[in-house]
Amino acid sequence: MSLSYFLKKYRTTINSGTMGKIALLCNQTSYSFSDKKYLFEILQDSGFLCRVFVPEHGLFAELQDQEPLSKTGIYSTMIDTEIMSLYQEEADKLYIPPEILRDIDTLIVDIQDVGSRYYTFATTVSYIIEVLSSHNIDIQLIIIERPNPAGRQVEGIPLPEKYESFVGRKGLPHRHGLTIGELSRLYQKQFPGNYQLEIIYDPKQNYLPEKEDSWHSLWKCVEIFPSPNMASPIIPLLYSGQCLLEATNLSEGRGTTRPFEIWGAPYIKDIFQRNDFPSQKGAFLRPLFFRPVFHKFADELCCGFQIHIEEKTPYHSLSHTLRILRWIRENFPDHFSWKKGVYEFCSNRPAIEILVGHDLLINYLYNGIHFTEILEKFCSSEEEWISNTSDHLIHPSPLKRVEPMI
Repeated sequence: MSLSYFLKKYRTTINSGTMGKIALLCNQTSYSFSDKKYLFEILQDSGFLCRVFVPEHGLFAELQDQEPLSKTGIYSTMIDTEIMSLYQEEADKLYIPPEILRDIDTLIVDIQDVGSRYYTFATTVSYIIEVLSSHNIDIQLIIIERPNPAGRQVEGIPLPEKYESFVGRKGLPHRHGLTIGELSRLYQKQFPGNYQLEIIYDPKQNYLPEKEDSWHSLWKCVEIFPSPNMASPIIPLLYSGQCLLEATNLSEGRGTTRPFEIWGAPYIKDIFQRNDFPSQKGAFLRPLFFRPVFHKFADELCCGFQIHIEEKTPYHSLSHTLRILRWIRENFPDHFSWKKGVYEFCSNRPAIEILVGHDLLINYLYNGIHFTEILEKFCSSEEEWISNTSDHLIHPSPLKRVEPMI
């Protein structure tokens, strides 16, 4: 693990005070199994930790999605330093105020991303880099590298600026194929400044295995789940598509033991008597009943499916979920609806438009253009993203795309 490599390389430097005053962005994934301590404990023991920043879901992934963390006093029994939440009730609190970075010499980031642009941890890192750039802050920024459990596969279309939000930075496709270190290099190019970016990774560690069927080995590097509904190796491979269900009145499986794999609603009927639901090579839909214990339709019996991935067959999750949503909308028009109201601090657009983030895809979901247009756009956009990001790669395995096989 990169954390072990970082501590082996820099522990003496930290303890001697050479790094100066330190701030840390982390959650529970930043844990040293050899020390049996969290990184914030190790840094606090050095006497130079001044501040801890906490992302969405809290320090221990104890909070559900879109649940603000306004008071950090809960952590005061274990951390004797200033703690600041970067996920509160107001959008402006998503950014670190520049004045509380100016007295810091080194900012360390150790957090696990999962490979889709909706996942907010990487957005938080990008906001930090943006603040350092726009306020000309001279600081050492250390990113502790981590594997991408979604691998090198790319899906979707880079996000136009008009759809940018906390769940999508402009220019990122739905599934980007980059590690957190590689994303940081990309953001450094977008937001240059006086800060010094250093990405820490063990050259002997295989961050992105070459084999097509090696996602199990990727997940072995994710030793602690990063958020409450990201607790299995399947979910990062589905999230680029299944996250879209958040923008509907379908349950995305929160409140079950298989979030994002299981989905459905009480109003879905007769699926055991029909076989017209969207199929796609690389996965199959198994019909079932389920009862969420919280979130949408809590304690209600839902009918739906579990998505099972066929490990050795390439699977394009975004393509499949778009077709699933179109099928639900057409077959259950009296019950299906898009989520209304504020979504991730945005009120100017429906949630589905924020997540889908492209006029062509929105037109497909709303108005029924033919899916072949979507496939053509995916092909050109994914190839362009792969070409444009080649200079930002740290690890040898290239980005790749798969053809959605319907």
